[in-house]
Amino acid sequence: MRHLQLAPNRLQFLIVILLISGIFFRFFNIDGKVYWHDETFTSLRISGYTANEVRQQIFNGRIINKESFAKFQSPNMEKGLSDTIMSLEIEDPQHPPLYYIIARFWVEIFGNSVTVIRSLSAFISLLIFPSIYWLCRELFKASVWVSEVAIALMAISPIHLVYAQEAREYILWIVTILLCSASLLRALRLESKDQAPRILTWAIYAVTLGLSLYTFLLSGFVAVAHGIYVIATAKFRFTKTVKAYLLASLAGFLAFTPWMLVVIDNFLQFDSSTVWTKRQLPLEILIKSWLLQLSRIFLDLNFGFENPFSYVITPIFLIFIGYSIYFLCRTTNYTIWLFIVTLIMIPALPLVLPDLIFGGIRSLSERYLLLSYLGIQLAVTYLLAMQLHNKSLVRRRIWQTIMGLVIICGLVSYGANSQAETWWSKVISYGNPQVAKIINQATHPLLISDDSGINYGNVFSLSYLLQPKVQFQLVKDHSIPNIPDEFIDIFLLNPSDTWRKQIETNYKYKTFVIYSDNHYLLWKVENPRRDVIF
Repeated sequence: MRHLQLAPNRLQFLIVILLISGIFFRFFNIDGKVYWHDETFTSLRISGYTANEVRQQIFNGRIINKESFAKFQSPNMEKGLSDTIMSLEIEDPQHPPLYYIIARFWVEIFGNSVTVIRSLSAFISLLIFPSIYWLCRELFKASVWVSEVAIALMAISPIHLVYAQEAREYILWIVTILLCSASLLRALRLESKDQAPRILTWAIYAVTLGLSLYTFLLSGFVAVAHGIYVIATAKFRFTKTVKAYLLASLAGFLAFTPWMLVVIDNFLQFDSSTVWTKRQLPLEILIKSWLLQLSRIFLDLNFGFENPFSYVITPIFLIFIGYSIYFLCRTTNYTIWLFIVTLIMIPALPLVLPDLIFGGIRSLSERYLLLSYLGIQLAVTYLLAMQLHNKSLVRRRIWQTIMGLVIICGLVSYGANSQAETWWSKVISYGNPQVAKIINQATHPLLISDDSGINYGNVFSLSYLLQPKVQFQLVKDHSIPNIPDEFIDIFLLNPSDTWRKQIETNYKYKTFVIYSDNHYLLWKVENPRRDVIF
């Protein structure tokens, strides 16, 4: 223990303050942002109903109110845990069941409010701190300094706050990857020293790998990264360490076999649920988006490249990240930098390369790249920790300033995030708060929509924001609704042009857009046969 390099008291005090701040912001105003499209599907899975059952019961043209949605957004007596798992198998096989099982028990115990369901992710996110501490101890050996700086950076990382306040599995995924990676490094360390209990540590790795796979399918990329690392550090020889790793990873994958069979059996459903990733975008947009995503690891003020400030900050963070990786590779043993580099590259390349070669937007989903961001954060952590301990006073002062700027960026991002009612991560539901305000201002509103595309989830998302006076008329297959004459204000949510024109023709209505964004339109209906505006 006398060889451990402990951070100075002032730095330790700062880390404690940042940790407390990070924990506070994870729970502060946790229900303030829109409960978006994907989160409503989390609640649907918890309820045990399938989307097809919902379509049969409420997408049938009848007039309903917002209370009609509650049955499909919470646990109920009609559906049990087995129905939750079955609904994932049938309609959502790309999302393994671990998080949803935990979430169902969570809401059954604590209630079904937005605060409660999101607080599960917030509490899970707290496990990141001991997990990253353990990983850094295993990776960087005796330097507690690096481990403590890692905790500080994780506490104020904007990308972590986003997913710590979202009712999805991604923050649990990060925790399982940290534990899986740390247990691998521990197993390799004990194996190299021929120390006991080696079998137990490899068993822990197998369990954590299995848990990670049951959290998110892209954990398979991490397993590949780990395999490359183990084989490379063994200098491509079939050593006893490689053999032990292969047996442990095989055990983890065997444990995941039941769900893998589900994915294979429902491959067509799996393929259709990811069709949105094949949307084509110009290379320029892809590059800009990648740069913006990298900057959000450290600074996130919820703006895109329409804001000129983006063109200033994204190159700065790109240089910062690039130098961190260069410094890591130049100053550490290959057993350290190779682990981090593979963690960055292996999960990213299968998403980035297809987008470059075939087109698509797989790599524009930040949640899919969380593992690469984790590797980047490890590289930055090492750079800052080492430079803060630099023997040169001038360099120490420079890097203390840089560290201070990183901290300020994180805290400012947290402050902005905590006050917002929507954020870039809400994607196709980003404009729902504004849409809800428009509809809520009407006297006797009726919202009409169908179940095509993103409409299904966005109708559920709006049900959390709309007032009880708002009525819904939901149809399927673009059928023409039987619209009652009693409603003063009638709105169409994201209708196809064909369907909207059919409604205009059938009722002699006129429609005009009152809200638009990159994802959908809200139309208002005007009846020229009456003096009032619908």
